[in-house]
Amino acid sequence: MTYLFLFARTGLFACLAGQAASPDVMQHVQAGLEARKQHQVETEITEFRKATELDPTLADAFVNLGAAYMEKHDYGAAIAPLKRALDLSPDLPVAHQFLGYALLAQGYAAEAIPHLERVGAREALGVAQIETGELNDAVTNFSAALAKRPDDPDLQYYLGHASGLLSKSVIDTLLARHPDSARAHQALAENYFVLRQLPQAEKEYLEALRLRPDLPGLRLELGQVYANSAQWPKAEAEFREETKLRPGSAEAAYRLGAAQLQEGKSHDALLELKRANDLKPEMPETLYSLGKAASLDGESAAAEQAWLKVVELEKGTSLAAQAHFGLANLYRKQGKTAQAQREMQEFQKLQSTIGPPRSE
Repeated sequence: MTYLFLFARTGLFACLAGQAASPDVMQHVQAGLEARKQHQVETEITEFRKATELDPTLADAFVNLGAAYMEKHDYGAAIAPLKRALDLSPDLPVAHQFLGYALLAQGYAAEAIPHLERVGAREALGVAQIETGELNDAVTNFSAALAKRPDDPDLQYYLGHASGLLSKSVIDTLLARHPDSARAHQALAENYFVLRQLPQAEKEYLEALRLRPDLPGLRLELGQVYANSAQWPKAEAEFREETKLRPGSAEAAYRLGAAQLQEGKSHDALLELKRANDLKPEMPETLYSLGKAASLDGESAAAEQAWLKVVELEKGTSLAAQAHFGLANLYRKQGKTAQAQREMQEFQKLQSTIGPPRSE
């Protein structure tokens, strides 16, 4: 969690200007600040400690002493002077911030929370709330922090971690309180599916469907179980039922078309994949499968259009490589030798960097 402990030196200088002190005390304070500029942490600690000994009422000296210990990563030693600073000046924001960080670093999450809340330190507050089990609040704080710094990998990790823990907690409650419900069986099925225990997943999905046959999403998920075990007729049947329940679902239409494509039903697949693309345009996976179905069904222009769009959207992915390969074969069959060679070169270039295309 070291990324949390960022020191606002400007704030420290500002608060020093707000308190009067004797020349002897200020001499040590200034020496400590100079040592901070030079990154001489031990000298910092010595000078600020002397300042606190000469004037035990100078809150700023205690804050700076605590900050010096934190720069040294000695968070345990930082706690006492920071608490003393707040005894002397209860409204000192920088003291609350540093004390919250120091307490959190030492594992005192519950004690850290009021200090972190006071200064709005959302990142550190979220970490503390994970440790105290306040997962809803942790997710809220990490989401707010990530909105301001969307590319921060630490925040991305912590939001994902907190969300995962919250999800697990909710599912555990579901299984404990409603073990015989359709949703409980669905949750178990999803866990089995993630673990690739497909027979167990199938069993739980079928039980969920027995209890609530019209529950949206269940047949889509069961169909994916069958698809992962290459049971394509069963997969097609479940995806078809899902499209009846939810005719506006682009994913259900795509899954049905992809299953039909695996079964060699290229015409039926093409119709369904076109519908999926109409419902949610320009999804690369849909477009690639649409191109393949169109090619097999003799609609060369539609295949070319779909694959060219995949290449435009993806640029450098394995799906783009497959689209280049499809275009190369398409142009070769049409006698367009130069274009076929160009597409094959693009395919080979991508294949050398990202590996062979997925099998269909």
